[in-house]
Amino acid sequence: MKFQWSLLFALIFAVIVAVFAVVNVDVVPVNYFFGTAQWPLILVILGSALLGALVSGSVAIFRFFVLQRRVSHLEKDNTMKEALIATQQNEIYALKRNEPVPYQDSHAIDGLHVEETSADARSTS
Repeated sequence: MKFQWSLLFALIFAVIVAVFAVVNVDVVPVNYFFGTAQWPLILVILGSALLGALVSGSVAIFRFFVLQRRVSHLEKDNTMKEALIATQQNEIYALKRNEPVPYQDSHAIDGLHVEETSADARSTS
């Protein structure tokens, strides 16, 4: 539904710009850095609107890709942390049942290293 409203507002804006451009058909001077030219005002208005839409769309696409990459990174980070939590919960469960926990120097879960102590050191605390 949001897309439909956005499309409707875009069409209304396009009609307003087109009507405004058709009303202004006089020839006007356009100053460039390197010279001056005479252009119909309708082309200047439509060109400016098109250039504005192009810049706005480019910025929106760039933001989309940056945010998509960030979401992907956060999802990977979330998966690693969930795996770490599951491992630690299993260790807690084993400790509560007074079962020996296998000694490991560290857990390597997708590049995340967590230092651990031996089972003897844990049982004294």
